[in-house]
Amino acid sequence: MTEKNILAFFKTSDEAKIAAEQIKGLGVTDIQIDRFSKYPHGSADFVNDPTTGDMPSQAALILGASSDQDTGVLASADVSASGMSDGGQNSVSGRDVLVAAIVDESQFDRAVQFVKDNDGLV
Repeated sequence: MTEKNILAFFKTSDEAKIAAEQIKGLGVTDIQIDRFSKYPHGSADFVNDPTTGDMPSQAALILGASSDQDTGVLASADVSASGMSDGGQNSVSGRDVLVAAIVDESQFDRAVQFVKDNDGLV
């Protein structure tokens, strides 16, 4: 039994979930959905309060980016954080949801078709 990998990128998590469910219907058990961000370590899970002095970077305050001071400095150079431009309407555009799957070679073409049917990119 030969296996193949699929790395598929989607614009929304809903599209990714539908494709993943269809691929699971082929008997695939090794499948995972992840979202990634242009900011290191994802986004902050809390709101930074500048009045307390607990503000590791401008990007953490403005964009809710990582609260890690080392990576926050680089993220602060982003046009969305600097105030020099809005950087577009969304902080992340394009395909930021990844579906990774390991499928049997005999099911590979059908799985790829499920990805394409749900506006995914392989």
